[in-house]
Amino acid sequence: MMEQYAKQLTDALLSGDQDEAWEIIYGQHKHSANTLEIFEKLITKSMQRVGELWQNDEISVADEHLATTTCDFVLSRYRHQVSREVHPKIGRKAMFFCLENEQHFLGLKMAAIIFEEKGWETKLLGPNVPLEKGKESAEEWQPDVIGLSFTMINHAEKLSFYVKELESLTHSPAVFVGGRLLKYYDFTSHCSSKTTLLKELIDIEQWIPTLPFGEELNAR
Repeated sequence: MMEQYAKQLTDALLSGDQDEAWEIIYGQHKHSANTLEIFEKLITKSMQRVGELWQNDEISVADEHLATTTCDFVLSRYRHQVSREVHPKIGRKAMFFCLENEQHFLGLKMAAIIFEEKGWETKLLGPNVPLEKGKESAEEWQPDVIGLSFTMINHAEKLSFYVKELESLTHSPAVFVGGRLLKYYDFTSHCSSKTTLLKELIDIEQWIPTLPFGEELNAR
């Protein structure tokens, strides 16, 4: 059944129909689908299909951008909706951003929402964040966790610099890396032994409860 809704969502995203896209997603939310199911079986599947259509020259770049902006709007609306539900705050913070010249941020936005449902305060810096800007924001806000995303293989060397600099911050945040490339390549050599590589949203969901609290986290 979810496959049918994913196809309908793809059509709604490509047509820029924000209302229809929202009705599909919120309809599943009302029928007891949890956030992870909605993100993995609906939104991720739909955007993967959009990507395939673009790669096969079946849609234009403009079509792909319209689908992305529509999906971003719907995610923001979903984030607002679930924020009204009771999620007791636990006093921990997570920051998310894409490497410089990386534009695909929807995965990180979904990751941020998953953290929020666990009671975390989040800050999403978005796409194309230079290392110095990311460091400056992290030093000021002092997040317990920093999530990075990249989707272009030629940015792997750049990832090494981000990880090294962010893990060396005085408050010692835990750093995780996500992105579609992790399903196909091993980037452990571009990270440290402390870095966590998470291929799927379900990996993030399962990783969060394993994080230590307070001083334990900062002692990493």
